[in-house]
Amino acid sequence: MPPWSDFEPFLVSGLALGGVYALSGVGLVVLYRATGVLYLAFGAVGALGALIAWSLVTKAGAPGWAGWLACIAAAAALTLGYGLLFGPALAKRDPLVKAVATIGLTLILYGLMDLLWTTSGGQARSLTLPTDNGGFSAGQIQVTWTEVIALGAGVVLTVATAAFLRYTKLGTAMRAMANDREITATLGVPVRKVEAAAWLGCGVLSGVAGLLLADQVALDATTLTFLVISSLAAVLIARLRSIALTFAAAIAVGLLHDLLTPVTSLSNYRDMAPFVIAAIGLLVLSRHRVIAQSREEA
Repeated sequence: MPPWSDFEPFLVSGLALGGVYALSGVGLVVLYRATGVLYLAFGAVGALGALIAWSLVTKAGAPGWAGWLACIAAAAALTLGYGLLFGPALAKRDPLVKAVATIGLTLILYGLMDLLWTTSGGQARSLTLPTDNGGFSAGQIQVTWTEVIALGAGVVLTVATAAFLRYTKLGTAMRAMANDREITATLGVPVRKVEAAAWLGCGVLSGVAGLLLADQVALDATTLTFLVISSLAAVLIARLRSIALTFAAAIAVGLLHDLLTPVTSLSNYRDMAPFVIAAIGLLVLSRHRVIAQSREEA
C-alpha cells in the first residue's frame, strides 16, 4: 500500500471529479422527475459541445469564452430540441422505452463526432480553462481554481436545485409531474413549458459538465460519452429522487475512482468503481427498506 502522501493529490482531483458527477446527476434527476426520461445521451451531448468549443478556439481562433459559451449553447439547444421533438411522443411510454430512445441519440452523436473529429493519426486534443493556471497550496498539494470550481459547482447546484424544487412554482410543478403527469395537467399546470424548462436546464448542465470533464479528464468523444455512467451510478443509488443522496454518491464515486490510482494492483479496475458503489448502495438501501417493511408488518 502506497504512503498517504501518494493519495493526497488524488484526493483533490477526486473531489473535483465528484463535483462534476454531482452536477451531472442533479441534471439527470431533475429531468427524470419532470419528464420520466432517463437521459442517457447526457455525456454524448457534453462531448459534442466540448469538441465544438475546441474547434472554435483552436481551429477558428475564437476567444476562449466564445468557445465555452458555444459549448453550453450547443448542448442546451440540442437537448431542448430533442425534448420538444420527441418528448410528447415519449410522454406516455414506459420508462425503459424512454431511456432506449436517448441511447439512439447517443449513437447518432457518437457517430457524428467520429466523422467530424476523427481520431485517426493520433491527433491529441486538449481543452484548458484559464483557471488551470491559478490556485493555492494546501500543505503539499497544489489545488487549481478549476478543481475548486468543479467541486463548488456541484455543491452550489445541489443546494440551489433542492431549494428551487421546494420553494418555486416551477419546481413545485416539476415535483407534481413526477407524481402524476395527467392530474397535474388537469390542474392547469402548463406541462409542455415545465418539461421544456427541464430539458433546457439539463442541456445547460450537460455543456458545463462537458467543459469541466474535457479539462480534467480528456477531450475524447469516447471517454466523455461514457463518463455519464459514473453519474448514473450516483443517480441510481438515489433512486432518481433524492438530490442530496445523488450528491453524496457522486462524491464517493469520484473519490474512489481517483484514490485507486496510486494502488498498482487496483488501478486497472478503477473504472469499475461506479458499478461497485452503485451495487453496494442499492443493496444497503434495499436492506433498510426490507427491515422497515418488516417492522411495519410486525
